[in-house]
Amino acid sequence: MPPGVVSAILLLLTTSCAHAVGPSCLCSVQNASLQLNCSSLNLMEVPHLSSGTTELHIQDNRLTSVSPGLFDRLVSLKRVSLHGNPFHCDCRIQYLRNWLLKNRAMVLKEPTCASPSSVAQRAVADLTDDHFSSCVAASCTTGTYNTVMVAILCCVIVLLLWSLRLAKMSTFTLSIEKRHTGIEAGSLQSLKPRHRRRLNTVPSEASVDLDINHLERPLLNMELLPQVIDVLHKKHNIKIKAT
Repeated sequence: MPPGVVSAILLLLTTSCAHAVGPSCLCSVQNASLQLNCSSLNLMEVPHLSSGTTELHIQDNRLTSVSPGLFDRLVSLKRVSLHGNPFHCDCRIQYLRNWLLKNRAMVLKEPTCASPSSVAQRAVADLTDDHFSSCVAASCTTGTYNTVMVAILCCVIVLLLWSLRLAKMSTFTLSIEKRHTGIEAGSLQSLKPRHRRRLNTVPSEASVDLDINHLERPLLNMELLPQVIDVLHKKHNIKIKAT
């Protein structure tokens, strides 16, 4: 193959690699292997990596954790440098610790914890399972809470649907007696005020008579009652029984 073609292919691979991992990392192609040098760039997170990466040098940055599953898709990875980062060894570092235990041979130098103070300067891979025991409890608590809230929400929805269906199927019966269709004049005595306010301009001997003749008329015309009952029964499913 002509040297010019080889140079063009290498240049193309280098450009595509730099585009894939972002402008922060320097990518070099050596012997058909993809080696990424992202050291000492003040990175706070690992950039996007190509699945063909064979070497990753990301030491001396500002990484505090590694996203779960980050290294699982790097099937060609042979060497990695993670030391010199201020890793915060809480529940978020558990994935990195488990990955280091399985791939300790490819790590050039052991990364250590910077915080919390109880595990400061300890190798991430040396963290015990007891250190992450609270993480399991917190995860179970969160999962149980979410399950309970979903169950309560489902019960509320079911109750609402059942109430709507019951309301559509319900029949109301209203009894009306003729003696209650009007108001007797004598029943108005309880409506009279106990104390009347008298004006200075009105003589004390004067009295005001209340005309209640118009109240003695029935409130409901009994001739229209059958029509009202029929409309309520047909349109609103309300049964009215006149007694």
